[in-house]
Amino acid sequence: MSSCGASHTTHEEAGTFKVSQPIQQDTVLIKEYVSQIRAIQHIELRALEKGYLQKIFVDEGQHVKKGQLLFQIQPTIYQAEFQKAQSEVEFARVEYENIKALADKDIVSQNEAALAKAQLEKAKAELALAQAHLTFTEVRAPFDGIVGKFEEVRLGSLLDEGELLTTLSDNSKMWVYFNVPESEYLDYAMSSNDSLEVVKLRLANNRLFSESGVIETIESDFNNTTGNIAFRATFSNPNGLLRHGQTGNILWPKPLEGVTMIPQKATFEVLDKKFVYLVDKEGTIQSREVKVEGELNHIYLISSGLKSTDTFLLEGLRKVENGKKIHFELINPTEVLEGLHLHAE
Repeated sequence: MSSCGASHTTHEEAGTFKVSQPIQQDTVLIKEYVSQIRAIQHIELRALEKGYLQKIFVDEGQHVKKGQLLFQIQPTIYQAEFQKAQSEVEFARVEYENIKALADKDIVSQNEAALAKAQLEKAKAELALAQAHLTFTEVRAPFDGIVGKFEEVRLGSLLDEGELLTTLSDNSKMWVYFNVPESEYLDYAMSSNDSLEVVKLRLANNRLFSESGVIETIESDFNNTTGNIAFRATFSNPNGLLRHGQTGNILWPKPLEGVTMIPQKATFEVLDKKFVYLVDKEGTIQSREVKVEGELNHIYLISSGLKSTDTFLLEGLRKVENGKKIHFELINPTEVLEGLHLHAE
């Protein structure tokens, strides 16, 4: 008799265990994506003419206005060529007027007048070219922005045509790129919501950027290696806090309706799969796999594996096994979740 009693106790756990049931309610899941921050305009400024760098009017990191003079390449040769072209235009104009007057009196042919006019037009074109070369000795800002690092250019440096001087960034707005898996892209593309999706940006110091952004465009191609596609969100940058090349994390809130929620502590993991212990009316334990859709603070969002009427073990998962019987106390699901929120705070 004592032997049978010992055998019976191995199938029933001592003590009272807490159990609960899933709760279904609307919530917001925050998806997080690593992102790259880019200026809405970021260009290289290069020398358009060969020559010595005569003056530098700005410094690295300086805010400049559209049309502001940044660099001056020594214009002596180009100034001389411009003046020469001006003289040639004046000479060609006088010659044309003289020949035209003679042609009007039939002293010379009209062909000679036409040739003189062509010479005048050619001289004007050469003047315009010389003026362009002279203008290219001045490097000006094409838009408002921030001057970047000087690329090995110093006062007196001999510059080649096309040599990189610096960069210019327009930081009034920023483009933030982040990669989205194919399944999430399909959910987004197939949704009927036509309004722009609003996102937030967490910076490298773990603080939220003050401005919200909107998703405005999606890249045309998927990355075949990662299976992701790039999204682009646009953020206003009124205080100039964001700079080209920064990193951060996009926080994309996604509303969910009637999602099934359970505490994370009620699950255990086997080979990368999540399980819970279900408890029937007699107190018998049985494990079941659940699929996790997402997670909040101390909470898993379950996409499949649980019904609202199921009862699961809340604590003491290491003390039970499949087929064991327990004494249990049913805890209200709302109380369970409220306790988790207090713990998170």
